[in-house]
Amino acid sequence: MTLSNPAAKTRFLVLHDYGMGGSWWWVHARSAREILETFAWTEVVTRQESVTWAEGDKLEEVDIDAPLMPPGLDDLRAKRDLQRGLPGFGALADRRIVYVRRHWDGEDDGGPVYLMEVESDGRRTREVELAEDGSGRIRSGPDDWPFNPPVVDFFDPELAGQEITREEFEEQWERAVPASGL
Repeated sequence: MTLSNPAAKTRFLVLHDYGMGGSWWWVHARSAREILETFAWTEVVTRQESVTWAEGDKLEEVDIDAPLMPPGLDDLRAKRDLQRGLPGFGALADRRIVYVRRHWDGEDDGGPVYLMEVESDGRRTREVELAEDGSGRIRSGPDDWPFNPPVVDFFDPELAGQEITREEFEEQWERAVPASGL
């Protein structure tokens, strides 16, 4: 791999976590934010144990400015390229916590609605499931989930339209029954 202007860039560990696994790369970029703006559904991993593991493994290294990306990362860049000019792109990117209302996996054709408290890495910290008919509310947290992959991409332009207030989330959280008590 040839790096373009390597002095201006740093090597970052990048993960695309798809729930039951993930794809990892070393990406040379000017900042972590540049990576998040360039590739959809990725995170820059800084946990020391993960960095140590990755340094011992043979992960592919790429330059963020390279015209071709390895499989997987190429699709994530193409997705981001399509999003970039849309209204709402990156509107929530600088937030530490966001509250959203959405159907699971973005399905809008019925089923329960989820109110989620989401940290900047896209992972839920708390969630309220509202029954389709509005009759029931179940609240849950990380101890209730077998795994917790990112559920939102803070640069996704659609996310801005799903935002709710903290007050709306907290009101539903207080009214909900704990999942562990079912």
